[in-house]
Amino acid sequence: MQPISKYEAIQHILSGLKEPAYRFKQITDAVFRHRIGDFDRMTMLPQSLRTVLIQELGETILGIKPAQEKLSRQVSKLLFALPGGEHIEAVRLSYKRGWDSYCISSQCGCGFACRFCATGSIGFKRNLTADEITDQLLYFHLEGHSLDSVAFMGMGEALANPNLFEALKQLTDPRLFALGLRRLTVSTIGLLPGIARLTEEFPQVNVTFSLHSPFDEERSSLMPINERYPLQEVMDALDRHIRLTGRKVYIAYILLHGINDSKEHAKALAHLLRDRVKKGQLYHVTLIPFNRSEAIGSSYRQAEADRVNRFLTMLTSKGIHASVRTQFGSDIDAACGQLYAAEKRLR
Repeated sequence: MQPISKYEAIQHILSGLKEPAYRFKQITDAVFRHRIGDFDRMTMLPQSLRTVLIQELGETILGIKPAQEKLSRQVSKLLFALPGGEHIEAVRLSYKRGWDSYCISSQCGCGFACRFCATGSIGFKRNLTADEITDQLLYFHLEGHSLDSVAFMGMGEALANPNLFEALKQLTDPRLFALGLRRLTVSTIGLLPGIARLTEEFPQVNVTFSLHSPFDEERSSLMPINERYPLQEVMDALDRHIRLTGRKVYIAYILLHGINDSKEHAKALAHLLRDRVKKGQLYHVTLIPFNRSEAIGSSYRQAEADRVNRFLTMLTSKGIHASVRTQFGSDIDAACGQLYAAEKRLR
């Protein structure tokens, strides 16, 4: 059974105290319009109510605490402390056109053991609650930052955590974060039940599929989940998602030097998508430079720029929409799991 959210708890408290219905709006306006996170500073509320909220929920509406921050030119990476002593990471990317994008975590650690992933080397600790997921964004909001777009591409596999769907409800609730569905992106390594549920319940949320190799055997060696949910079955599920929603699916492809950046890989990826694209299926490949991490050693390196460009050219020449993601934050361990691992080494 999922725990009730803090927002539901507030409504229960107000109901128990027989407070007027407008009190909840006063609280949510204080948080989401006026950026007031401390209950005692919500002076529009009676002191007696503020006292009860503090007794029941603590001094602040924020349930996680920033423990460490690393800054780069356009990147802010936060390590948050969770109740119980664990940590998670979130990243804010600031674009020159004035757009702030966020990469947030859905789990503490990850149990799927992708070979090149720093979070995968940590192992699975636990699922985040819906509040812990959305609190990452609430922190940035209370600090005065705009929440322009959000991607579940931080620690963990979002579709492995059933609390994701409650978090999506919070983020799109007009009384709370009020984010548009198309400003949200869920990244997955290919969990078929989660893809089906997302298609059904949140069809307008963007989906990114982490592919990383078009060859089943190699993908299984890099990403063991491929044994459970083979590539072709995942692609069929994504085809269905596109047919039912009319929404584009993004294919994430981390280029690893000498492993998945060859001409053969580019041709096979183009072959995987070409007939789908011809039939009107909406796919876009995003090529991602690899961020090296001490947590996974030196087995994987970033593909060289000329190989990245060659890979991109081969895809586009076959009619595949593709682009290279701008690399941010390599100087501050911006890849998910790196800051967590560094903090653990300091203990």
